[in-house]
Amino acid sequence: MTKNDKFKLTRRTLLTSAAGVATFAAAPRLFTPAIAQGAPLKVGMMLPYSGTYAKLGTFIDNGFKLYVEQKGGKLGGRAIEFVQVDDESKPEAATDNMNRIVGREKADVVVGTVHSGVAMAMVKVARDTNTLMIIPNAGANDATGAACAPNIFRTSFSNWQTCYPAGKVLFDAGVKNVATVTWRYTAGAEMIGAFTENFTKLGGKVVADLTVPFPEVEFQALIAQIASQKPDAVFSFFAGGGAVKFVKDYAAAGLNKTIPLYGAGFLTDGTIPAQGEAANGIKTTLHYADNLDNPANVAFLKAFKAKTNNDGDIYAVQGYDAAALLDIGLTAVKGDDKARDAMIKAMGDAKIDSPRGPLSFNKAHNPIQNIYLREVRNGRNEMISIAQAAVDDPARGCKIS
Repeated sequence: MTKNDKFKLTRRTLLTSAAGVATFAAAPRLFTPAIAQGAPLKVGMMLPYSGTYAKLGTFIDNGFKLYVEQKGGKLGGRAIEFVQVDDESKPEAATDNMNRIVGREKADVVVGTVHSGVAMAMVKVARDTNTLMIIPNAGANDATGAACAPNIFRTSFSNWQTCYPAGKVLFDAGVKNVATVTWRYTAGAEMIGAFTENFTKLGGKVVADLTVPFPEVEFQALIAQIASQKPDAVFSFFAGGGAVKFVKDYAAAGLNKTIPLYGAGFLTDGTIPAQGEAANGIKTTLHYADNLDNPANVAFLKAFKAKTNNDGDIYAVQGYDAAALLDIGLTAVKGDDKARDAMIKAMGDAKIDSPRGPLSFNKAHNPIQNIYLREVRNGRNEMISIAQAAVDDPARGCKIS
């Protein structure tokens, strides 16, 4: 990761597993009067910097830090200090990692993560310790559903939100019989479930519901089942390295010529360069498209490219918007993060001119945002249309009034 001289950076990469790490019991946080004006706010970045989701975590991190750099190393006038933890996408290590970042490292705010199972362990610690937490990717429905809390925000999506509109997209395209395929874990189940909810409600039929354990990437048996079922289309969820492998295997089997492949947008976000021609023509639904022609996106893509020499994507956008949301909260309280009620209210009321388009938040602190239908063309996820505007997750089970 790049160090920037404009702000103080504490880099601690903690590679932990369930064994060999003593559990740090984090006590509920006690809030004292505002700290000295010049003291930095410590932001804990708990993301996957290695493993299947390493690229995703790196882009989120770079997006967040880009926003901070653009604000002169400060948010709401408060200097920012970082502590970095590699969660390795391992749910079994998540509680220990979160306890360390909150307890030993004393982060004031935690930003994380990608993997839904890890995120839910983080949410529990954040609730128990009243730590402000911003989720910049993981879409587990319960994070802003049954496990919602005033101190937990999401700048990404819920798993329901990204895929529910896809049900109508496929049905309106004349698809009547679908095979679904995903990893067997929370994100996969919830995304496929949301698609199926809408698709079957409209009259469509799921003829095969196929899964493999996370993060397995041996897809040949599933592809053989799809070939034998001959559905009208396939709807899938994979991300990162798994998405690259699935798309290439699907094309190698020749199925992309006869059975159209659709999916949650993560199937082709940040993965097209590795997928190559195999990705051409894949249609997905997501809250971002590479060719969104709004001033915020144009400026963001230019700045991200200059900082990292990489093309920005939704992961970078979600990290960028996490910093923007924290900036709004800190600005409202003149940098005093101990003024929690006012800070949280400002964040809940935030309306962000995001690279993805208009971004606001519902009572559960989940984003309200457009979901786009995209198609892979010219090596990009190009918008075809708005699949559904201002999609608001139902926040099932959330008790925030």
